[in-house]
Amino acid sequence: MEDNGNRHAQTNTEIVRSLGKRFREYRLALRLTQAEVSERSGVSLPTIKRFELGLTYNITMGNFISLLKSIGYENEMDQLLPEIPVSPYTLAKIEAKKPKRIRHGKQS
Repeated sequence: MEDNGNRHAQTNTEIVRSLGKRFREYRLALRLTQAEVSERSGVSLPTIKRFELGLTYNITMGNFISLLKSIGYENEMDQLLPEIPVSPYTLAKIEAKKPKRIRHGKQS
């Protein structure tokens, strides 16, 4: 497998090419044909073929997400861009704004 240690030095085309090759490895490990992935994902067969060959450098985000779902990778998508944790400073500001107690109006 190629060295992917420095993504910053790679062009977008090189990164998409690498993802396409990796996707193909996952698909084959799951013993899925390109036609089966196309049916599961709703992505056209020619798009899948071009992606796996590294020829589609501008695959849409929607297609990419559908392909990840088709191989059962939807639960790992958060690893692509995880949520930023709330800083202690922000938490302290939120806590400071919370009311100390809640007053209920008089009931008639």
